[in-house]
Amino acid sequence: MATANDRAVLQTIFNPSTPFGDIPGLDEEEEDVQEEGETFAPELLEQVRDLELQGVSAAESGDVSTALERFNEAIRLLPERASGYNNRAQALRLKGDVAGALRDLDTAIRLARGCGRAACQSFVQRGLIRRLQARDEDARRDFQRAARLGSAFARQQLVLLNPYSALCNQMLCEMLGRLRNPNSAGSD
Repeated sequence: MATANDRAVLQTIFNPSTPFGDIPGLDEEEEDVQEEGETFAPELLEQVRDLELQGVSAAESGDVSTALERFNEAIRLLPERASGYNNRAQALRLKGDVAGALRDLDTAIRLARGCGRAACQSFVQRGLIRRLQARDEDARRDFQRAARLGSAFARQQLVLLNPYSALCNQMLCEMLGRLRNPNSAGSD
């Protein structure tokens, strides 16, 4: 049985663009259902989750208008729950309403008080939007906050935003390539 450190070393060898020690699935958070159940009425929470699932399915099938309707209904029923705003932000972004998506992500972060899975997802989404807007410093801050909340994807984005890290990863890839195939080392 491999230890966590062994898996981290193997992950670095086979996927050198990921940060050392970043093992897929090791630090993924599961939604804290019990906490939400204590905060919101269980029947209402179940109804809202069902609406969100319908919205996600609609968005995945390309029906963004229906997705937005479902997310709007979920938010109307539980306006204090961050998840609905996260989902609607994604649908708004797909629709091309980046400003609306950013507003919803800010709301989700505020409602989640900057912690937990909902805030983590919001920071990642907002970081990606900011990266597309060439606002790399703002994106970096969002990815740092998401990484602190456990997002492996955010840590990967931080590596990509760091030119020194990217150069080190490139050199590591080249070195590993030469170690795997020593006969091609002189052909460069």
